[in-house]
Amino acid sequence: MGRSQIAFDSFSYSHALKACAGSDRAVREVHGHALRRGLSSCVHVSTTLVDSYARLGWVSFSRRVFDEAPIKNVFTWCAIIACYARNGSPFEALELFRSMNSADVFPNSVTMVSVIQACAVLLVLGHGKLIHAYVLRRGFESIVPVPNALIVMYVICGDLELARRVFDGIRKRDVVSWNSMILGYAIHGLGREAIQVFKEMVDSGVRPNVVTFVSVLGACSHIRFIEEGQSLFESMASEYGVVPIAEHYACVVDLLGRAGRLNEACEIIEEMRIEPGPAVWGALLGACRIHGNVELAERACEHLFELEPTNAGNYVLLVNIYAEAELWDEVNSLKKIVEERGLLKVSGCSWIEVKKKIYSFTSVDELNPQIELVHALLVKLSGEMKESGYVPNTKLVLYDLNDEEKEVLLLGHSEKLALAFGLINSSKGETIRISKNLRLCEDCHSVTKFVSRFANREIIVRDVNRFHHFRDGRCSCADYW
Repeated sequence: MGRSQIAFDSFSYSHALKACAGSDRAVREVHGHALRRGLSSCVHVSTTLVDSYARLGWVSFSRRVFDEAPIKNVFTWCAIIACYARNGSPFEALELFRSMNSADVFPNSVTMVSVIQACAVLLVLGHGKLIHAYVLRRGFESIVPVPNALIVMYVICGDLELARRVFDGIRKRDVVSWNSMILGYAIHGLGREAIQVFKEMVDSGVRPNVVTFVSVLGACSHIRFIEEGQSLFESMASEYGVVPIAEHYACVVDLLGRAGRLNEACEIIEEMRIEPGPAVWGALLGACRIHGNVELAERACEHLFELEPTNAGNYVLLVNIYAEAELWDEVNSLKKIVEERGLLKVSGCSWIEVKKKIYSFTSVDELNPQIELVHALLVKLSGEMKESGYVPNTKLVLYDLNDEEKEVLLLGHSEKLALAFGLINSSKGETIRISKNLRLCEDCHSVTKFVSRFANREIIVRDVNRFHHFRDGRCSCADYW
């Protein structure tokens, strides 16, 4: 077009940017071309530039283009809000949404999906409900991607009842609607309900896809539905035309491994039609940790260390397995390797929302102004639990210390600190909601069960894998997670 000396307009650059398909060099070249022609400030070009830089992860470039745009329409605002929402800055996304409303620019359905996703990432249930009310006032609930996003938001924020209410209100559900609800039941430990929704999905004529089977197989794994899971896996290709990928094999390995059928899990790996990746070996390693199988754990780690040489989590899991087997020489040797390679272990961190504010805690946290009260309450609870038969799981402490020192370290776990803080600062009968960036440890699980009965509270803990609903001294996972 340039060689033909045909004049460019704003749409030329807008379409050219969309054709760049994530190439940073191409985006910058088209941007420069538009600048030289004086068309970069046209609303179509600036909007597409914001979106193009966002897809590259260049948030500062997107923001600069946005700030310099003389005219901003709803699509420009939508692009910058989506930029922050998808690039790990959900708080900024919500702030921009407020600014958008202050500028008297009315959002569209795409904007609302980004805002709802930001609420989900921040785990702000109260704010999410306000956004839901806004959706209803603006009439966006009939546009399917919006209620789909609301389902996921409520699922992630721990309110499965509201997620189901939104799902039931969708007149014409698509595959994403069904998948979202199946996933919701699965990660909340309600496997039977997940399988029932899957059956309803098939009966309604909606064809399950790759994501559907990852969710429903995961649901089977969490409730020990081994035969049902194996049957679903075998029917994927023959009945539904879905060719299994690595994630499906990982689910089956997890299904068998959790149940202690490690040899069968290994047979699945050996018979795979594709090369087993980190998800598959990681599922086997996780099962080895549950059942203390050192030999198979080492075999899984041989592959994981090669496939993911910088993933410290695999090393930490193997250290845990060695420590529980009291193989202290192996523990020290592996820790030394981690240090020499400069691998960073992810520190445990927990979050709790109290009175519409988010508070974070790290293990052995001393920064919170109420930390002394928190420690005092935990010591008191520990004593009362011991009288009721609680025995601290000191095997979880990966240091060669005496039991008393290990108990002190266990009381410093971030989820226990968040739990005590929630008890101190919330009203009687109020549900306590905690999120953690790692797997909930066995000792914290036991303590939370006791507290739910002792304090007569419902406690919902979301860890990196699933939700745990504690009530009356019991957990929704039935101690199988």
